[in-house]
Amino acid sequence: MKRPDFSNLKAVYINCTLKKSPQTSHTASLMEVSRRIMARENVKTETIRLVDHEVAAGVYPDMTEHGWNKDEWPSLFKRIIDADILIMGTPIWLGEKSSVAQKLIERLYAMSGKTNDKGQYIYYGKVGGCIVTGNEDGVKHCAMGILYSLQHIGYSIPPQADCGWIGEVGPGPSYGDTKWKGEKLENPVGFDSDFTNRNTTFMTYNLLHLASMMQSNDGYPSYGNSRKAWDDGTRWEFENPEYR
Repeated sequence: MKRPDFSNLKAVYINCTLKKSPQTSHTASLMEVSRRIMARENVKTETIRLVDHEVAAGVYPDMTEHGWNKDEWPSLFKRIIDADILIMGTPIWLGEKSSVAQKLIERLYAMSGKTNDKGQYIYYGKVGGCIVTGNEDGVKHCAMGILYSLQHIGYSIPPQADCGWIGEVGPGPSYGDTKWKGEKLENPVGFDSDFTNRNTTFMTYNLLHLASMMQSNDGYPSYGNSRKAWDDGTRWEFENPEYR
């Protein structure tokens, strides 16, 4: 099988941990497994820890126009929309994605009314996935909400677009920990999980394959899904094809 060329792709990883840098993020450790695969495939990658930035709450493109003194979201959005692939990473708290992850979804939603040069919603042709870590059940539950939100605003979701790791129920070491209660652990926690490593690898390559197909075909055809066509009165062409 000929090895695919992914070198024209760019991926952005957004870590929705609650911990500001330079605190250790267990979610970042698992995201790094995926990012290293991308790097080996010559994919350009960028990582953003959202909590390090002053991103206002809200569902408008620039919240400084709605009472906030500062909002770094417009500049962050330029980096996100420049990428072919978006991977959201989140810890699990009380069975749910983090509040930072929810804020990211809301701010992505704030931009979803914008359109690309085909008149389609702006995320059309982009690919999305997610990475989840925690010490309680909920990886699939969190992925369900994240991936639904991403596809609803226009991202395309390939098969096996999520991966995660959870430890034993209750207090215990988290993904990547090398110590617990002051005692050194034999190996970093979770690194030897075949299930997590397999799903992380499959997710990463499925994102790459779909993004490569999107790029090769210039995204989706605009026939039948153009906001511009809908608004300028030519929508009848695909509402009533018999009249073409």
